[in-house]
Amino acid sequence: MPRVPRSELIAKDEVGLFHCIQRCVRRAWLCGQDPYTGKNYDHRKVQIRQRLEFLAGQFGIDVCSYAVMTNHLHVILRNRPDIVSEWSGEEVARRWWNLFPARRDEDGNPEVPYDHELKMLMADAKVLTERRERLGSISWFMRCLAEPIARQANKEDECTGRFWEGRFKCQPLLDETAILACSVYVDLNPIRAKVADAPETSEFTSAHDRIHARRARQGKPRRRYRFSITPRDNWLAPIELAREAGSTPSGTGKRASNKGFLPMKLAEYLRVVEWTGRQIARGKAGSIPRHLAPLFERVDLDPAFWVEMVRNYKRWFRSAAGTPASLALEATRRGQSWLQCGSATVALTA
Repeated sequence: MPRVPRSELIAKDEVGLFHCIQRCVRRAWLCGQDPYTGKNYDHRKVQIRQRLEFLAGQFGIDVCSYAVMTNHLHVILRNRPDIVSEWSGEEVARRWWNLFPARRDEDGNPEVPYDHELKMLMADAKVLTERRERLGSISWFMRCLAEPIARQANKEDECTGRFWEGRFKCQPLLDETAILACSVYVDLNPIRAKVADAPETSEFTSAHDRIHARRARQGKPRRRYRFSITPRDNWLAPIELAREAGSTPSGTGKRASNKGFLPMKLAEYLRVVEWTGRQIARGKAGSIPRHLAPLFERVDLDPAFWVEMVRNYKRWFRSAAGTPASLALEATRRGQSWLQCGSATVALTA
């Protein structure tokens, strides 16, 4: 079956959440310890994470969750056309300059643009409109993430050719259940792969960054990390979907907005990650601690079904993730009477 065009998956004028996966070519271990060559490429995880943080401050896109693995990466993104449309022409030009600067310093970072350079970027209204759209595009976000990493890796390895597979996979998340399941699935990737044994030791995941940034805010002593990178979460979208932060742009320049993406607090989310990780590790449903019962009742999820859904997330959901009602609405938006779910094609309308 042919792949669904991006234009059908992503409505550029509507806010939506999407699970994106980018794999290394041939699924080689190009971002970790290669068991065949014996070479270690762990430093590329640092580069990818730093690039993600940089792009979060330039694009009109919220980074909700991420996980960098040895041969692939996961990232949950939310496009924000409502934020991008409010930017001035100068803001669009400045952000575009930071992504594609005409001048760089000795460290390779963008130089501060002169006024006349910004005016040149704003001279053509049609081009400026196109760049505004690209700054709100998930495809351009993934392109700006993948290309510099590939060029840097090829230079380091003194070779040419592909580093990533040709096209990243993109999956719409249609409701809160799908968003929660996908986010937990992404944060538990290192544990499922037996790279780490707990969320707080799962480096290069959003859960790890949130846990240790929270500890730092509470004044708790800083632990030593394997990599020379300080965990921080001010570039990630907040967890809690608070009304007052609805469409408020972030004034820090670290992220597009202050809007959360789940109806729960950070502490509640981390408990769900911890609890789910324990069930998957043991291979059985187990029992829910009392303090988690209200949360599962609130999102109307059966505990056993929840564990099974997260464990088999990749198999269950393919082109879109959500409840049957949400899938039916998405099919209607695309003008279809079906959506592919896992390996089966499911009819949604009569």
